[in-house]
Amino acid sequence: MNDPRGGRGPNIVVGLDIGTTKVCCVIGERNAHGSVDVVGIGTHPSTGLRKGVVINIEDTVRSIRAAIEEAEMMAGVQVTQVYAGIAGGHIRSLNSQGMVPVKTGQVGQGDVEKVLETAQALAIPMDREVLHVIAQEFLVDEQEGIDDPRGMSGVRLAAKVHIVTAAVAAAENIVRCCNMTGLSVQDIVLGQLASSESVLTQDERELGVALVDIGGGTTDLAVFQGGAVVHTAVLPIGGGHITSDIAYGLRAPIKVAEQIKCEHGTATADLVQQNEVFHVPHVGGERSHETSRRMLAEIIEPRVEEIFALVQQELRRVGYDDLLPAGIVLTGGATVLDGMSSVAERVFGLPARVGSPRDVGGLADVVASPIYSTGVGLVKFGFDNHRTESRFKAKTEGPLQRMKVRMSEWLSNVF
Repeated sequence: MNDPRGGRGPNIVVGLDIGTTKVCCVIGERNAHGSVDVVGIGTHPSTGLRKGVVINIEDTVRSIRAAIEEAEMMAGVQVTQVYAGIAGGHIRSLNSQGMVPVKTGQVGQGDVEKVLETAQALAIPMDREVLHVIAQEFLVDEQEGIDDPRGMSGVRLAAKVHIVTAAVAAAENIVRCCNMTGLSVQDIVLGQLASSESVLTQDERELGVALVDIGGGTTDLAVFQGGAVVHTAVLPIGGGHITSDIAYGLRAPIKVAEQIKCEHGTATADLVQQNEVFHVPHVGGERSHETSRRMLAEIIEPRVEEIFALVQQELRRVGYDDLLPAGIVLTGGATVLDGMSSVAERVFGLPARVGSPRDVGGLADVVASPIYSTGVGLVKFGFDNHRTESRFKAKTEGPLQRMKVRMSEWLSNVF
């Protein structure tokens, strides 16, 4: 078990969730049955990010180092390489498609590579980085819904893909923070895509589901249909706004408001009685006053409704609000509040549940919380898309070259 590879070898993968309120490191190991065992966890408050974007390098490095050291001590390994999550309002996504003729009459590997290159032949600004090119489906002539077209007969091959891009500066700052702690970044993964790896079932992906990952600074959305990603978005509002409302409404410091939210908060006033009370320290800590839990819930509930209303607005904008038979799956640190799924069902008019990491062993009981969804998902992503070399190893590579390398590795992993 004392493997110093820390994500470089095939049996150990490290996920690093660099969030607005916390940095979480999860170390996973492939067991004899082929599934993932969580063997190390480390968390530390994050003070160097705002709305998912690094704003203070030194503070972020300090938080990363503390989370890594805690996870290393628990797992008994030395971490050197990680799969890092990314979020923030700079994230952009779009769907694209391409088509090429099949010259030999039978689809080969070269045809697949060419059609994927055609699908992503878009004018992407130089200040943006392509994070993901995700194949949704292939079409051979008039036949749709094909996962792997190689070997099939036809004259035309088409592909539909989902492309996710991020600001180059935001991605490079994450890499720089990791490098300053002695870590190499194997890949940068969109937060909600990582979370989907750990909380969604295959049936939900096939039927149609919206994953809503509510973090401290952002709310991240991913929509799945037919087993593939069809839309992703990042909304600049999260659990930190709930905390700010509590601090203002109860005249309490931010740290105290966060503690109150975690210990006494609920997402709906219907879950508490009028006579349930607690004490709120004043700013300065010399005095305190008594407040009811119902009043606290009445502060939290409107903000939760607003977050869900903004998600619903985004779903309506892209036309998927009526195409989600599997409903809404909530995850992320803010969804630990009681009553979140009830408010979601009321706002969306769809079934909703709170999702936690599933199908993992080892420290499964410890990570059975929405707080760890992205961290565990990064580990699962790392095992499913294992890289022998860091995508960010060569700093002089241009965006086009990185895109070609990513597509080549993606093809080798999928097929």
